[in-house]
Amino acid sequence: FLPYESQVYSLDNREMFQSFYSPHKINQRAQHIERMAEQLATVCATLGEYPAIRYRAENTLLTEVAQALQSKLDHYKADDPTMGEGPDRARSQLLILDRGFDVVSPLLHELTFQAMAYDLLNVDNDVYKYEGSGARGTTLNEVILDENDQLWAELRHKHIAVVSQEVTRLLKTFFQEKNMRSTTTAEKTSVRDLGMMLKKMPQYQRELKLYQTQFRLAEDCMQQYQTNVDKLCKVEQDLAMGTDAEGEKVKDPMRNVVPILLDESVSVYDKIRIIMLYINHKQGITDENLRKLLQHASIPATESAIISNMGNLGVPVVSESRMGRRYKAPDRKERGEQTYQMSRWTPYLKDILENIVDEKLDGRQFPFLGGRGTAPSSASATGVARSARFGQWHKGGGMDTRSGPRLIVFIVGGVTYSEMRCVYEVTKACDAKWEIIVGGTHIAKPEEFLKDVQQLSAVE
Repeated sequence: FLPYESQVYSLDNREMFQSFYSPHKINQRAQHIERMAEQLATVCATLGEYPAIRYRAENTLLTEVAQALQSKLDHYKADDPTMGEGPDRARSQLLILDRGFDVVSPLLHELTFQAMAYDLLNVDNDVYKYEGSGARGTTLNEVILDENDQLWAELRHKHIAVVSQEVTRLLKTFFQEKNMRSTTTAEKTSVRDLGMMLKKMPQYQRELKLYQTQFRLAEDCMQQYQTNVDKLCKVEQDLAMGTDAEGEKVKDPMRNVVPILLDESVSVYDKIRIIMLYINHKQGITDENLRKLLQHASIPATESAIISNMGNLGVPVVSESRMGRRYKAPDRKERGEQTYQMSRWTPYLKDILENIVDEKLDGRQFPFLGGRGTAPSSASATGVARSARFGQWHKGGGMDTRSGPRLIVFIVGGVTYSEMRCVYEVTKACDAKWEIIVGGTHIAKPEEFLKDVQQLSAVE
């Protein structure tokens, strides 16, 4: 497995999406489930955990993943009986989910910094390239976006609306610490201002370069947003939430959907994202309606497969008769906190994590394997601190000495950047009483997710 961030890991295997969800790759499934279980067991062993395993009951294949994992963990435990020992570790859990538990989060245009950059910009293998001006004139810069860059780690989960002001604020603090006078008094610094500073203060080139990178990244995101995404977000959020920004039920979603489908400046993939959100909102539509939507949107036949293939993830796409089994959308938590109008959706994972932490997660929907369950929460009262608990998988993760149980989440079909953000938010909100770690077969970017779904109908 690959440690991706201090609280994120990846099996780095997109192929598993095909073997798990494609009707044409069933013969490869058992071997991939075995491999998945082996890699997950390695994650647990690295962290010294022998967790109780839970899974989403609605997808029967997850029972196979859970059983295979339990068998691997038992082997590890036989070799090292101390694995998972201790009052806190006795409460640790590992939750296995399939991508069908929430198909909305991979489809939405998310407007927090990291998720937005990876969706809209050409960030390849975490490398962002941009042209910048410095002491030596204009240069092509390549920057790795990871936790070694503290500025990025601090900004990545913030909403794009505040990122530029936040960088300006941090830059002013930097100047004060260095007893230097800022060359700008504006509320927001610009990339050009930073270019001038770099020329004037070559001794601080490395630090100023970090600020320049985040500015450029934020500016690029905003430019993409204003050009292509702004008009999509309101419609996407209304479809995802089923209500508008005022909290009123969306009565006629088609009125907002059709203009986007007819708009030639909107890409095929963005139209598909809207169509899928509409279908999900309606919990399936008739074949005839689907044909009309595809026609309005001028979706080529090859790409229209993405929509029909969503059925392989358990999403109700076509509902010819209402007599069939009604798809029941998961109950959502009421959230009172203020949000941006274009960012009202909360990934379903956040509800699940909060319910586990509060010991309220529905045991019928998310049963423990073999009814194992976990030790009662009174065990946490002992609060045994453990040093170097994080298995050293990420330097400087800031969680090396801690107590409390761990919650390890695994999503077959990839974890999204918005779900990664939720893990940090819930960990912080529960005062780190639980350490939550999330991972998946791979990290799922929206466009790659659509391409993976498109591939599901490919016959070998």
